[in-house]
Amino acid sequence: MSTQTRTPESAGKTGFQLPKWAGSFGVQIIAALIVGLGLGLLAKYTGSTKEAPNGLGATLQTIGSSYVALLQTAVVPLIFTAVVSSISNLRQVSNAARLAWNTLLWFAITSLIAVLIGIGLGVLLQPGANTGISGEGKAPSSVGNWWAFLTGLFPKNFLGLGASSTVTESADAATTVATAVNFNVLQILVIAIAVGVAALKVGKAAEPFLALNASALAVIQKVLWWIIRVAPLGTVGLIGNAVAVYGWDTIGSLGKFAIAIYVGLALVLFVVYPILVRTHGLSIKQYFSGVWPAVQLAFVSRSSVGTLPLTQRVTERSLGVPRGYASFAVPLGATTKMDGCAAIYPAISAIFVAQFFGIQLDLSQYLLIVLVSVLGSAATAGTTGAVVMLTLTLSTLGLPLAGVGLLLAIDPILDMGRTAVNVAGQALVPTIVAKRQGILDETLYNAPRNGTPFVDDEHDADAAATTDAIVLNDSAESRELHESRA
Repeated sequence: MSTQTRTPESAGKTGFQLPKWAGSFGVQIIAALIVGLGLGLLAKYTGSTKEAPNGLGATLQTIGSSYVALLQTAVVPLIFTAVVSSISNLRQVSNAARLAWNTLLWFAITSLIAVLIGIGLGVLLQPGANTGISGEGKAPSSVGNWWAFLTGLFPKNFLGLGASSTVTESADAATTVATAVNFNVLQILVIAIAVGVAALKVGKAAEPFLALNASALAVIQKVLWWIIRVAPLGTVGLIGNAVAVYGWDTIGSLGKFAIAIYVGLALVLFVVYPILVRTHGLSIKQYFSGVWPAVQLAFVSRSSVGTLPLTQRVTERSLGVPRGYASFAVPLGATTKMDGCAAIYPAISAIFVAQFFGIQLDLSQYLLIVLVSVLGSAATAGTTGAVVMLTLTLSTLGLPLAGVGLLLAIDPILDMGRTAVNVAGQALVPTIVAKRQGILDETLYNAPRNGTPFVDDEHDADAAATTDAIVLNDSAESRELHESRA
């Protein structure tokens, strides 16, 4: 009789084992992109269309839309609890106002760089000249304007929610009413900031409320963790549906315009951002390896707000930004920091529309493009698409709004790249500000990536809170320690 012994390493590991790299979130997303691309092409070439999808096309559409709906469902409680918690976490921080000011300043600086790149590419590549497109397009159903943006900041109810109803009459004279509930991210942000500041002013009496809010935030983050776990499945549906419905042949006569947009996006993501990272003494490789999971999810989901949970986690866990500051800066960036949708895209699009209709832009109009892009990016509110920002730019310049209709055919394809750049910038600015203020955890920033942006954090919640308190402390002693380490 022979006796077989097991080593501790082999205990519990029987049968087929996946290689370690297969458990990487980034690898899973890339694999899902490939699978989604293949299924999308299969659906497209088996007759699936946007109006009449076949079985495969309908399945991909349902999977993709359901996943985005899951992400957006958690957005309202996440933003509210995260912002309130972040404000309460900054109670003991003497440099809170400086952090907020520097965040807004760097939002503006990076947006300015992006819009200047967009204008330069528009003038250089002439995307609206000789397009071969006939007709004047269709005017958009809704138009962004400054007054609507300003009045939209004032919440109509505590949750910042709204509802719209659509009445449809069928051939048999039956009437159907469909009601959709939506939320205004900016209004939620305003409400959360007001509640957070009020809680600070109330003082001790607000402690139970802040404790309840912190508990709610922990529960919401756990639910979001579960949603992010199935991101590869959502990616298959989202990218597959995009390919099945639109396909790359949709670009057609707008090829030069699409190329100009993606060249601009690539310059910002792979040139401007690395320069900023390197200028601040940080590793470019570590920045991209840290932020890449969120960039991938943004590319397929086409929603900065939908990607917000993952953006905030990689900013904290991979880039080393303190949780108290990241939970304020990242949600703020998801609503107001749009280098892709609100800087590059409207700049090139406005020049395209002007060239298409034979309108010469003067220096003052180019300056208006810059002004609108830097100050008006909050009007996009982190939602899918950038039509609001584009119409705001065109109306400010006095350009024909019918030009928007010319660009809608390829908007979903462009929106993937735009949103990826948005999210990369939303993680970059808090990292830069944290570095400049001496509160960035560079040990965490430079640490090897473990293949996933998340870890289960029940066991280290207290440790993380303690670390945030230490890192955010702006005392002279902490600054001396940081300088000596540097």
